[in-house]
Amino acid sequence: MPKRTRSESQDINQFAAAIVRQSTEQPGPVDLTDRAAISQVMRAMGRRGGLKGAATLNARLTPAQRKKSAQRAARARWGKK
Repeated sequence: MPKRTRSESQDINQFAAAIVRQSTEQPGPVDLTDRAAISQVMRAMGRRGGLKGAATLNARLTPAQRKKSAQRAARARWGKK
């Protein structure tokens, strides 16, 4: 395992100034504090995963297996509690 060493030794004041500089930088192109931006990103991620999952599942199951799975899902959703 290689040794970890700092290339430059920083004074405590320089270190504090670097932390302040990092914490006050302007945000990137997507401001994640905006609810609309978060919603848009999450919607895109969910859609991509959902489309991939359904296609994979449908390709793998036979029609009889898909029917059985759909019947179980319907019973779970609409069955008596």
